[in-house]
Amino acid sequence: MHQPPDRSGARSLDPHLSRYAARAEGMTASEVRALFAVASRPEVVSLAGGMPNLAALPLDSLSQQMASIVAEEGMTALQYGSAHGVPQLREQICEVMALEGVHGHPDDLVVTVGSQMALDLVTRIFCDPGDVVLAEGPSYVGALGTFASYQADVRHVAMDEQGLVPAALEEAIAAVRAAGKRVKFLYTIPNFQNPAGVTLAVPRRAEILDICLRHDVLVIEDNPYGLLGFDGQIYPALRSMDRDNVIYLGSFSKTFASGLRVGWALAPHAVREKLVLAAESAALCPPTLNQLVVSRYLATHDWKGQIKSFQTMYRERRDALLAGLEQHMPPGCTWTRPDGGFFVWLTVPEGVDTKAMQPRAVTARVAYVPGTGFYADGFGSRQMRLSFCYPPPERITEGVRRLASVLAEELELLRTFGPTARRAMSGAQAPSPDTA
Repeated sequence: MHQPPDRSGARSLDPHLSRYAARAEGMTASEVRALFAVASRPEVVSLAGGMPNLAALPLDSLSQQMASIVAEEGMTALQYGSAHGVPQLREQICEVMALEGVHGHPDDLVVTVGSQMALDLVTRIFCDPGDVVLAEGPSYVGALGTFASYQADVRHVAMDEQGLVPAALEEAIAAVRAAGKRVKFLYTIPNFQNPAGVTLAVPRRAEILDICLRHDVLVIEDNPYGLLGFDGQIYPALRSMDRDNVIYLGSFSKTFASGLRVGWALAPHAVREKLVLAAESAALCPPTLNQLVVSRYLATHDWKGQIKSFQTMYRERRDALLAGLEQHMPPGCTWTRPDGGFFVWLTVPEGVDTKAMQPRAVTARVAYVPGTGFYADGFGSRQMRLSFCYPPPERITEGVRRLASVLAEELELLRTFGPTARRAMSGAQAPSPDTA
């Protein structure tokens, strides 16, 4: 007689284990979330999280504006609103997108609680369990978590220093079709990609769109960093080149204030209606107060000048990180050189496992995100994401020095004991990031 598996031990930890839906098994804490408790310690230099630096914002003026909104428009600001979003803000978002060549209509735009919610809604309306989603390898950890929660089958497509490789995209689509499956969409961050920091070359953009159109593959363009280029160049959005086969996701989290959680999706008209219905079922409506704060900011502040201030600040931090890597990293390391955004992607010598090394780095008071968190298939053990957006330049330099010291010790142990012995030594003795 068949005996069911004994889950008594697990049930004692979670009495609801047997009640969860199958899709809940794909819901796990991300590599970034697991680091929050450690990275927030003042003695730790965090090169981990992608938190924008808000020091350059006009906080005094913003506080006055927020008080004014409540006093003058409180009956609207503190009330339920439309799942579609505040009309004036949708018009202003169209002005923001126009900087990248996107000419959308406010009626085709849905305001969301950050672009993460937009990504969740898109995945919900397009993906059934087992459907294939193509994503760059590596890809944004938040997107991978969303895809896993809807039980999508993520297949990664290779990148190089010019972004997504068109030939690799063709091969991935062909492989999926040969297996009798269909690709539901391609998810891409074309500008200053998270986590790799690379940008999709302009000539490749048209090629990628042509491939997707020929193979009937929808494109989800996630573009939170597009206005944060360090040389002043603004790349044409994929949506500006194809209005019918691209859903564009945007956010004010990187160019204004992440805590307000205001993002949006621009979609073909029929898709927009589905997004509104999905948004109503998820949250009824995005917070009206937050939308009015963003709208007032766009109407009364020099937001373009503010973006230039962010560009200068982040460029200085990027330069500090790259200089530190050049000065301190041991031979055999390579890294990307982003021209915008928040992140550098570091590859370490063969034999080093960045996830296994992470607790020792935290003990040395520096934090990073291991590369495995940015893949759905277990790759990335030799990579790590380094974020330069939040610490000041001098702290970034010190953080890289600490990280390089940890890596040098790791390489010396590998030379002495070999990778197999090193893995055995690291298992039981290494403290977890939350307890180190």
